[in-house]
Amino acid sequence: MKFMVIVHATPESESGAMPDEEMLAQMGRYNEELAKAGVMLDGQGLYASAKGARVRFDGDRRSVIDGPFAETKELIAGYWLFRTASLQEAIEWVKRCPNPGGGQSQIEIRQVYEDGACGGDLSPELQAQHERIRAQLQERAQ
Repeated sequence: MKFMVIVHATPESESGAMPDEEMLAQMGRYNEELAKAGVMLDGQGLYASAKGARVRFDGDRRSVIDGPFAETKELIAGYWLFRTASLQEAIEWVKRCPNPGGGQSQIEIRQVYEDGACGGDLSPELQAQHERIRAQLQERAQ
């Protein structure tokens, strides 16, 4: 099973402040542990929302909203992509993570749909398209 592990932003991460050397070292050790166990598929930190944008959809119309965004608790500061046998295993790995915000912070764990669009049955045409896209992505990754 794949899980997106989402590190929620804090006022400090949204200010653009980088973690201190000790936190970076702790995260590095944690990431090495995840990688050695075969759990971590990917992971990165994200720039503050001031360097981002949102695209809002309303029917056929699109509008762009430039960051920063007000609600820090709804923003993402980084992520991991895990492969574990269960949600419980993903939870156990996240509980071992250094506290990314130092004080109060939060990490969210969400299962990723695999082998199908949003968990539903695909028509043969959509299944073929899904497989073509997956093959293209794997080819580029090599």
